[in-house]
Amino acid sequence: MADIFREVDEDIRSDKLSRTWAKYSFLVYGAAVAVVAGTAGFTYLRHEKNAAAEAAGAKFAAAQELSVAGKSAEANEAFAALAKAAPEGVRALSLLRAAQELGLTDRAGAVKAFDALAADSAVPALLQDVARLRAGLLRVDDAEKAELENRFGPLLNGSFRFSARETLALAALKRGDLENAGRLLDQLIVDPNTPAAMRQRAEALASLARGGGKVTPPTPEKK
Repeated sequence: MADIFREVDEDIRSDKLSRTWAKYSFLVYGAAVAVVAGTAGFTYLRHEKNAAAEAAGAKFAAAQELSVAGKSAEANEAFAALAKAAPEGVRALSLLRAAQELGLTDRAGAVKAFDALAADSAVPALLQDVARLRAGLLRVDDAEKAELENRFGPLLNGSFRFSARETLALAALKRGDLENAGRLLDQLIVDPNTPAAMRQRAEALASLARGGGKVTPPTPEKK
């Protein structure tokens, strides 16, 4: 008797399962189709992104070759054109290189281009600092102290702090501000992370600053 009730119970459960599946099977199939479509879409987009990056890289290399060949105008145009359609990372590099090429013939225009990059929040922070540094280097021979401090000040605690300090020190020496030059050079000398070649230059320039503009010869070693 117990077997009969068990069989009836199983039949009822089987019937309920069949009716439930009939009612909701389209949802299961729909979800499966969505997963497959989503995976295919992701794979396609990744392929397209990789293809776009490879194409942009090839165009960037071609523009570089124009620069190496001394064709600055053509290189500038190639980098500028690439920046309009390239992926974000390549876009920023292309704009930097376009500004660099422009600097060979139009310093004011290059400064403006570098300043625009430095102010562009879509550009990675490190490349913004590169743009600030390049703009400052183009202005260092003509700008007043206040402008140079505004340009290089934001770099004094970042990746380009050594170049920023050295440039400000050289500008200070040029205008005869030996105290400020000495202070900046001393910061380079005592910083253990200052590149060796730059520290050697800083020591020589600091000697110049302390000598009132005259290089103090080193004291001969006693034998």
